[in-house]
Amino acid sequence: MPDDRYTAGKRSLNRLAGRSVLVTGASRGYGAAIAVRAASEGARVAVHYNRTREGAEETARRIGEMGGESIIVQADIKSWDDIRAMTETVFDAFDGLDVLINNVGDVASEQMSWRDLDEAVIDRVLAVDIKGTMLMIHESGTRMLEQGHGVIVNVTSTVVVRGSPRAPQYAAGKYGAIGLTKSYARAFAPTVRVNALGPGFIETESTLARDDWQSGRREQLLAMTPMQHIPSPDEITGPVMFLASDDSVHMTGNYVIADGGYSMVGA
Repeated sequence: MPDDRYTAGKRSLNRLAGRSVLVTGASRGYGAAIAVRAASEGARVAVHYNRTREGAEETARRIGEMGGESIIVQADIKSWDDIRAMTETVFDAFDGLDVLINNVGDVASEQMSWRDLDEAVIDRVLAVDIKGTMLMIHESGTRMLEQGHGVIVNVTSTVVVRGSPRAPQYAAGKYGAIGLTKSYARAFAPTVRVNALGPGFIETESTLARDDWQSGRREQLLAMTPMQHIPSPDEITGPVMFLASDDSVHMTGNYVIADGGYSMVGA
């Protein structure tokens, strides 16, 4: 059930008016919510998908219903050739790109314990979470430097704080994304800002379908979360908009946590 504290925070401020945004993994879940929110803030949005075009079309339909403008682009984030081609398509379609939101990530959802480690899954997760993120930053960021401005937001995870005994390679991948954030923030400064967001647990369709979520994991996490709420994808888009907009104009190389206080790290 929606929480009024979170729905009140969804008011659009038009912070991205006149800007173009590429959201990876926008065919469902958190990526779709980010894409729709960006459109509600005035942006033209490139909706990326890999395999689920129907989902991307649904995201584009939602954007269109609010009077927004979008295009649909496809790429396998593990492929540099695909990333190059998609980046060129987006920059050509929008005559540049103002904001890249790297939302795609592989959580190794089929792995329920570190004991179930599989080499193919390790390779796949690291190829998406590190290699794919790096190449997305590299390709868009290079072009942003040439155009003279840009913002990149990398969606990571709070596993970089608490670890992941379920899937250590997922934590390693997200640690890698933090390293990429800091490295490119220095490389691209002061022209392009690069920041990372660490959302906590979000009740996406895939999360709700997990066996552990249906057998007590949700209740356990709620008891450990000071805000006593696990948000839907729509409820946690605000921090992304903050990092994507001029509201965070003096921030780069940062890792921002939005998990209801679950991790609560020290200074």
